[in-house]
Amino acid sequence: MAQLAKIAELQAEYDRTQKNKATNGHLGSLKAKMAKLRRELLAEATGGGGGGGGEGFDVKKSGDTRVGLVGFPSVGKSTLLTTLTGTFSEAANYEFTTLTAIPGTMKYRGAKIQILDLPGIIEGAKDGKGRGRQVISAARTCNMILIVLDCMKPVTHKRIIEHELGGFGIRLNQEVPDITFRRKNGGGLNFQSSVPQTKGLDRDVCTRLLKEFRISSADIFLRGDYDIDQFIDVVNGDCIYLPALYVMNKIDQLTIEELDIIDQMPYHVPISGYHRWNMDDLMEEIWDALKMMRIYTKPKGQIPDYDEPVVLHAVKPTVEDFCNRLHRGLIKTFHYAWVWGSSVKHQPQRVGKQHVLHDEDVVQIVKKV
Repeated sequence: MAQLAKIAELQAEYDRTQKNKATNGHLGSLKAKMAKLRRELLAEATGGGGGGGGEGFDVKKSGDTRVGLVGFPSVGKSTLLTTLTGTFSEAANYEFTTLTAIPGTMKYRGAKIQILDLPGIIEGAKDGKGRGRQVISAARTCNMILIVLDCMKPVTHKRIIEHELGGFGIRLNQEVPDITFRRKNGGGLNFQSSVPQTKGLDRDVCTRLLKEFRISSADIFLRGDYDIDQFIDVVNGDCIYLPALYVMNKIDQLTIEELDIIDQMPYHVPISGYHRWNMDDLMEEIWDALKMMRIYTKPKGQIPDYDEPVVLHAVKPTVEDFCNRLHRGLIKTFHYAWVWGSSVKHQPQRVGKQHVLHDEDVVQIVKKV
């Protein structure tokens, strides 16, 4: 592919260029050019839309959220899917046992969580090796990524997978940069920052970067200390920010001393899929990382429905978010709500649509007459 050859050429130039303040702008331009080419590759892999990208990878979303299993071949993803959901996914002692995306559903705390077992990826996946682009495109449709690692394999596998996912615009365990970027028809570049920039991002660098995107006029406001890569992500507009857990599988083959070393890794959960060790802790970590919240409905004159909670993802979700989750048109007829739970002082308490709900609140909606 022409794009892959150009990316390789630009990467080679980036690698041989000295890194200092004088070359900062040139290095940023190279990164911007590579980001544009990768965006074109991403559009091709996903067919220009948000699908999984290819036969066997278009799996319909179901349940309250979707979690993808990503990792090298033969690390135990299929065994983990079977353990968590009961869905059979062929597991064997040879690589590339799984060739398509296999879904399963896990029910936890009343929420239905769809688990997607993706085929193993290899180094160079973002460049198309081993159907890698289709696998990573399917991973982009998930709300969370579980990176399954074999404890007996080199820890460098973690960095390789992060690099492959990062090459396709997946940012793991990162906050969305608080950067305001607005294109304009004229007026030049308006650059402002609320904090000192110590990572090489200034007006001149931004001007040079935007030139690669053929943008000459824009408003830029930085509310944090950011680097060139984060600014390019904002301009490109194709990055997604997902929570991730590193699932260290096959711990039954490790010593206590080796487990102590693994314990220093952030965002990790040690398990044994074969022996079903530590599955409860894994499900608890998934729940916490997704920031899910259960809200129970209460029809007038009836007891609350504790069997089928409404699951919300938003941080500090409001009654309006709750109504939209039930039905988009409900908020138009909303009058007020009665709420029972830790978010109110009185049981029940009348609240408006901007009231912030807590986990396991009970809500009764009153419509306009």
